Amino acid sequence: MSRIGKLPVAVPTGVDIKIDGAIVRVKGPKGELAQAILADVVTIEIDGGHVVVARKGDSKDQRSAHGLTRTLIANMVHGVSQGFRKSLEIQGVGYRAAKAGENLNLTLGYSHPVVYHAPTGITLSVEGQNKVHIDGIDKQKVGQVAAEIRDLRPPEPYKGKGVRYEGEVVRKKLGKAGKAGKK
Repeated sequence: MSRIGKLPVAVPTGVDIKIDGAIVRVKGPKGELAQAILADVVTIEIDGGHVVVARKGDSKDQRSAHGLTRTLIANMVHGVSQGFRKSLEIQGVGYRAAKAGENLNLTLGYSHPVVYHAPTGITLSVEGQNKVHIDGIDKQKVGQVAAEIRDLRPPEPYKGKGVRYEGEVVRKKLGKAGKAGKK
């Protein structure tokens, strides 16, 4: 049995869960999310203040979908009640970020400024000039936006300049060794 799949998902007060066939809808104080599930593989039951996911059989597809479905529901419950946040750090001389309306203006060493348009459901905020926070209720969308912004200028291994996740450690390489001993 899946260790993750058999754990019940606690539903906090103020969060409503509805199951419409193969779609699970979770509504909370921060918004509403919907997720399609494999209804022929797993069953979802609301038991008191918990959601319990059980699989219908023991095939490989059913076992793999068991923990995935439980985690997707747990992420939706967490998202509509508390939300998700990813933070990015910008390092490098002259590299900075600024907020312009809903857009993010980034100066990343290119000959032009880079403008990133935030998708719906995502809130971008800038702390100082070198920290960007991405907030939203959908964990997958928050992670995707963070990855897209990081891909605009990933950290390079020689000086460490670029956009990185908060707390990410970039292993630096040594530069040229030089021409020692030759005349």
